[in-house]
Parts: sequence; C-alpha cells; structure tokens
Amino acid sequence: MDFKKTNAELSTVTRDIRQIDGPTDNIYESVAIIAKRSNQISIEIKEELQSKLQEFASHNDNLEEIFENREQIEISKFYEKLPKSTLIAVQEFLEGKIYYRNPAKESGTK
Repeated sequence: MDFKKTNAELSTVTRDIRQIDGPTDNIYESVAIIAKRSNQISIEIKEELQSKLQEFASHNDNLEEIFENREQIEISKFYEKLPKSTLIAVQEFLEGKIYYRNPAKESGTK
C-alpha cells in the first residue's frame, strides 16, 4: 500500500456514525474491522521506516560517535507527518477499500 498517496485527514475529525456502521449494520463490527486494518497499516509503516533507516545504521558500539544524517532526519520527519494509521483505516473503510467477511453471517448462524 502506498500511504504517501492517501487522502486521509491529518487530524481527528467528527464522523457520522451512520456512515461507519452502514456497510456492516453493526458499529462494533465496523470498529473491529477498522482496528484490525489500522494494526496492519501500522505494522507496514513501521517495517518500511525501519528498512529505510537501516541503511543509515552504523554498527559502532561507541555512544560518543553518533552522527546525525540529514537524509535520515528528513525520512523521519516525512513519516511523522503521515496521517495516523487509524485515520488511514477509517478513510479506507469509508471508501470501501477494505475487504472483510464475517463467517457467522455467511453460514446463516448468529
């Protein structure tokens, strides 16, 4: 997923509860779906950031020789400015970009 092209809000906004529970007819199920997707996004962003910062890692055990790298600082600032994973997940859910299923509903039992 390319999180750089997301149109999610950068800060918290008030949402209409009917939009969130609309696709599932259950607000709790919708929140659970959004939470699981948020965790996935958070893990993906963290792994991507770690892989980019790994290029700058020095394998020195001496704490006195820590150097600041401008590129490393710019990468960190970019990831700090990204919307939070929950906001991205909510936006994806409202746009219908998240695939989910409930096996209990599919089999007809509740």
